[in-house]
Amino acid sequence: MCYKVDVEIKLTAVFRKFPEGYAAFVEELPGANTQGATLEEARANLKEAVEMVLQANRELAEESLRGAEVLREPLATG
Repeated sequence: MCYKVDVEIKLTAVFRKFPEGYAAFVEELPGANTQGATLEEARANLKEAVEMVLQANRELAEESLRGAEVLREPLATG
């Protein structure tokens, strides 16, 4: 089950320039990192990485809690 919460979470994208292009990561989300030949490519790749990390975390949580009695509810931040 997934909730849609109408709340904006602000994350900080960090881009570091290298001779080969850009490395990128999100300060608040460990595991969300990538690279790109251009800044635009790194930005697009980072958005995809964030989505992938969040989905993987959801799946891991669901798997570890399978069969357990839990309460799930939306969480608003900010």
